[in-house]
Amino acid sequence: MQNFDAIRPFYNSEINEALQDVIHHPMMKALMNFTFPDVADEVWKEQLKKTHSIRDFQCNFIYQSVQKILEKSSEGLSTSGFENLEPNTSYLFVSNHRDILLDTTLLNSALFEHGLVMTASAIGDNLVKKSFLKTLAKLNRNFLVQRGLTPREMLQSSKLLSEYIGNLLLHENRSVWIAQREGRTKDGNDATNPGVLKMLGMASDEKNLMDYFKKIKIVPVSISYEYDPTDALKMPQLMAEANNEIYVKEKNEDFMTILSGALGQKKRIHIHVGKVLDTEIDSISAENCNSNKQILALAQVIDDSILSNYKLWPTNYIAYDIANRITTHSHLYTENEKSLFERRLEMRIDEENPIAMQGFLAMYANPVMNKSNYHDVI
Repeated sequence: MQNFDAIRPFYNSEINEALQDVIHHPMMKALMNFTFPDVADEVWKEQLKKTHSIRDFQCNFIYQSVQKILEKSSEGLSTSGFENLEPNTSYLFVSNHRDILLDTTLLNSALFEHGLVMTASAIGDNLVKKSFLKTLAKLNRNFLVQRGLTPREMLQSSKLLSEYIGNLLLHENRSVWIAQREGRTKDGNDATNPGVLKMLGMASDEKNLMDYFKKIKIVPVSISYEYDPTDALKMPQLMAEANNEIYVKEKNEDFMTILSGALGQKKRIHIHVGKVLDTEIDSISAENCNSNKQILALAQVIDDSILSNYKLWPTNYIAYDIANRITTHSHLYTENEKSLFERRLEMRIDEENPIAMQGFLAMYANPVMNKSNYHDVI
């Protein structure tokens, strides 16, 4: 287990000491004052001092923070598919990725409410360079995905990550969340990177790789926000890519994105968990003996689940109609909803910048196009 020390979250035996280290940090005070606005500081500090496990910290503090975020910045979270999961069972949740912080915390809130095993969740180490954020991530059962490595280092890191995830799923009965590709989706096009699946498969000692993927119980997850609170923040990177330029992040960009994602208006949010990929994996095994072809087929199956179960909101249809200068979907949104979206577009994007305007609309419109392959939505 010492092999995993560089990437693992805290053990329960380390939780109390870690909390004592950050209990007086101004960011902890800000988080607790946001979560418990009517509670004196000494009260929550005393409760933190009595906390000795990740589960207690998540249930008594982080879950409450998430409820406050939903109350203040959304019109609620709806879920579907959780009834198909078994209690006391670990799953590998492979998810589309919209928000740095919320995707995993919302999923864990839903798992908690349904009496299911909560996840250990992957997070890029570039996001937790501030010591407080790293401590908070480790308190919340995040494990680190190391970024910016040489190819040789990347291979070693991928092997370690794969072994750690396999150990969690198969030996610790701990569910795991991982994004279907590195980084958040900026353009609304959700697609599974086969490289993520290859990394996961490195820990396999099965003759047929698909037997391993069947054993770790893959569950695709679709998460959709009616409004992406970080939509405008994603524009500079999309514009750089459109101009074939290398995008360099601002110093505190990731931290500001985390704050905007948590506190910005989201309206409605939906999480759908698919069924465990079982018969689908059997079919892949029967049709392909080449492991690369199997990986590609599995990525497609995950995409099929994520895209077909993605919840489309009025904002998606509005953006699609505006981008294509049509009114095909006008029966799926009201004039007021359209006016609100156009107002958001006007406030956040310079109308004289066609690339930004196109990118902003595409972020909301692309899910409509992608889902049309599975349902008649266009």
